Amino acid sequence: MEEVRVFPLSCVIQKYAWGKIGLDSEVAKLVVSGDPSAVIEDGEPYAELWMGAHPKGDALITDNRIPQRTLSQWIADYPGTLGSKVKDTFQGQLPFLFKVLSVNTALSIQAHPNRELAARLHSQFPEHYPDKNHKPEMAIALTRFEGLCGFRPVEEITSFLTSVPEFHALVGNEAAEELLSSMGDAVCSSLALKKCFTRMMNCEKKVFVDQLNMLVKRVTEEGAAGRDSGSNGELLLRLHSQYPGDIGCFSIYFLNRVVLEPGEAMFLGASEPHAYLSGDCIECMACSDNTVRAGLTPKYMDVNTLCEMLNYSPAPASAKIFPSVPDPSDPNILLYDPPVPDFTVMRIQVPPSVKRYSVAPLDSAGLLLVVEGEATATAALADITLTRGTVIFISANESVSLHITSQFGMTMFRACCLL
Repeated sequence: MEEVRVFPLSCVIQKYAWGKIGLDSEVAKLVVSGDPSAVIEDGEPYAELWMGAHPKGDALITDNRIPQRTLSQWIADYPGTLGSKVKDTFQGQLPFLFKVLSVNTALSIQAHPNRELAARLHSQFPEHYPDKNHKPEMAIALTRFEGLCGFRPVEEITSFLTSVPEFHALVGNEAAEELLSSMGDAVCSSLALKKCFTRMMNCEKKVFVDQLNMLVKRVTEEGAAGRDSGSNGELLLRLHSQYPGDIGCFSIYFLNRVVLEPGEAMFLGASEPHAYLSGDCIECMACSDNTVRAGLTPKYMDVNTLCEMLNYSPAPASAKIFPSVPDPSDPNILLYDPPVPDFTVMRIQVPPSVKRYSVAPLDSAGLLLVVEGEATATAALADITLTRGTVIFISANESVSLHITSQFGMTMFRACCLL
């Protein structure tokens, strides 16, 4: 059979409980725009769209030139589509998983293991850690997007220890004083921070539930009286309404609250504590589904592993925003190029004045998602209609010419691997 180099995909929806409901979800909106026959159910959460070849969400090829099969089957038969460097570096696998997320309620307090820890956890507890790969990831905001990310500067944490007595009660005097006296010494600060966080996360359930109830009552009363005692009250009450009685509610005093405007990104390396709170984003990560959780979740929690593995380097929220850079070869492209080999994301924004645009060839397989606009794509003598929500696979070293038919230009995201 002739090898087809560019083809459309039908991608997998994940209906996790934290997702936005029905057509409030960007995931659902993209799916129904890309495939008008798709049925979206009003009361169902549409949390994630998985674009890639991961076994838990393997995309289906929807090209009438290709008998029905999945993307991973295609890549196994035609590993050259990955590009020679990618194929050799990643053992014939697509190295990234591309996603759209629509977050309604907070995701768990979590971090992703590095390669070595991922392999160990997978061999010891395969039911909780389903694969052995690491999972660095990047989120690029589509709408205003809010998350917790990385440990706050020590000054901010000690300020909360002073102004939020219920938080202080969980950390304890000794660990709190150690943190206060460690200021100015990076090594001591990291050790003291680890001690404080571990103390809180291992606090007896009755103790932290009592303290949380006291805090919620106090913050509610202060809010009603128009006072704000510096307890991060709005966020605390929101998380408590979503996960009542959960230790993760206190994590807001340790972790930065980061708000991304559309187009801004955050990169999460191995062992970076984080939790997405609300909004819609494009996400790209190493092809993995390994997560260590410790709060704001009904799922399996592994507090000891999380407390041991975390990166306890404090930094301000502003340091968590990952910069994009213009592509020197194309003024329509912004590059989000993180410090890992597994993936790079391009945001391609074609202005309304441009009616013909060429998606340039790369020495890497790529996935292209259309977020706005319409076009006819021509590649290797075949035409594919692109609309909002269309996802196509582009083989390595293949260009795609677009004849843009929408009057507002186009916005697309392309995931690839630039080794």
